[in-house]
Amino acid sequence: MKNIFHSLLAELENDRLLTLSTILDTKGSVPQAPGASAIFSAKGLHAGTLGGGILEGDATRRALKILEKGSSVVYSFNLNADFSSEEGAICGGSAILLIDANPERNIDVFRELDKSIRNNKPGILATVITEQTEVKIDRHWFEQGIQKEKHTHDKLKSYRSEMVACLEKKNCSYLKISETISIFLQPVYPLSKLIIAGAGHIGRALSHMANLLDFEVTVIDDRPEYANRENLPDADYIIVNSIGKALKEVPKTRDTYLVIVTRGHNDDAKAARACIGSNVPYIGMIGSKKKIRLMHENFLSRGWATAFQLDRIHAPVGLEIGSKTVQEIALSICAQLIQVRNQEKDFKKNAHITAIILAAGESRRMGKPKLLLPFGD
Repeated sequence: MKNIFHSLLAELENDRLLTLSTILDTKGSVPQAPGASAIFSAKGLHAGTLGGGILEGDATRRALKILEKGSSVVYSFNLNADFSSEEGAICGGSAILLIDANPERNIDVFRELDKSIRNNKPGILATVITEQTEVKIDRHWFEQGIQKEKHTHDKLKSYRSEMVACLEKKNCSYLKISETISIFLQPVYPLSKLIIAGAGHIGRALSHMANLLDFEVTVIDDRPEYANRENLPDADYIIVNSIGKALKEVPKTRDTYLVIVTRGHNDDAKAARACIGSNVPYIGMIGSKKKIRLMHENFLSRGWATAFQLDRIHAPVGLEIGSKTVQEIALSICAQLIQVRNQEKDFKKNAHITAIILAAGESRRMGKPKLLLPFGD
């Protein structure tokens, strides 16, 4: 799920009056997992989701009241209504939620988080919740790889191993410390990046679908009449430049996915040549089998690529689902992107993680790889 902290920060910077609602913990069947968050304004849901339905409707009503009062709340919501209930939910589970009435009080923390994510650095958003006469919310951002020695809440200093586990498993953790104090640990990771070469009909449809599937989308095209916000409203970034040149210059990592859907064979070849040697998990290129075969022969004869590099290109692009229309083609590409992305996640989960010393000493969790945790006494 896309984290919504960038949107939250942008609104807070403009002095918008908002609440931030977050699912802290769940039991049984619930529409969303812990960490799911939504921003509410006086007009209702502004961004994000808590899963919709009765739970989100209830959270919306609570958020509107809380906006008036300015007091945060922690509450439980039960989805165990029976079939005779007209408004109840019958999922069979329950959830604990936090509604932060004053997220602006932690704006500096959200700025730190946003800066880290823009620099492709994951981390932990730690929220200390104190429930006494009123609910107090104290947030801290710990970027992986950065020691943090100052302004750390005392309650957090005993939970290094829990932070390590959250980063390893990419799961949130809700820790009930006492009757009045709890800690919510939320890992936040940069999004996988999708670079689309070509802003035509398929590129446009693909940018829309990929945005919904939690990719950070960049579209490249040399035609300003196509590479613009009106044509590509769902793209995070738009680059107007020679496709081959732009693809060569754009940063590429193990979280970068490339799809080539330009307007012609020559541009496809230039795009492929610019990225074929990249250590990315996915390169997909549209085209007939004949076109792909001719391009392979051309690249091999000119020494532009090895047979292994060419075999890594998904071409023709997309899963075979009998696609005919532009939307169907975009859907088949997205299905293949998800397939590869999930395979990458499984690989990374099982891969060895470089051992790193924590700020206050080594982790003692035997049999588990260590992560660098930005944590100091």
